[in-house]
Amino acid sequence: MTPNSLAFIALCNEYCASVEHARETGHDEFVDSMLRLLPRLYITASDLPSDITDPDAYIADALEEDYYESVRRSMEEVLGEDDAYLEVFEEDMKYSDTPIAASVAEGLADIFQVLYNFVDSVREAPDELASDAIAVVKEDFGSYWSKPLCNVLRALNNIKY
Repeated sequence: MTPNSLAFIALCNEYCASVEHARETGHDEFVDSMLRLLPRLYITASDLPSDITDPDAYIADALEEDYYESVRRSMEEVLGEDDAYLEVFEEDMKYSDTPIAASVAEGLADIFQVLYNFVDSVREAPDELASDAIAVVKEDFGSYWSKPLCNVLRALNNIKY
């Protein structure tokens, strides 16, 4: 396992813990935490190796829907009126005359779901399986979770500054 892969796993743990404890930190501290973590996640995920040994490798769902909702609601409460932002990169925006609202908490919870499942899958996995999980999460990053990461980063930046 590469040093970058280990750093990514540690960052995922830190992100998950920050999201899970959002209610305990308060608005400003939570926003600051996300503004520190999200760019690091983006950079580190971009640099992950994409060598996969098992083409059928996948990351199993470990996060229960009730826990996802609990975490999402906690972040929504902490962010309050700052939770909603206008989404300009939504595919449906091309066909709409009205702005499309999005939720910072939902975007962060979607990222949380990916990273929670990833951390659960590599926690006690042998190196070969962990390496495949890293390649899968990198593929998922490119096809899915990099977009909400960038969108909520922009919204959080707007909240802060």
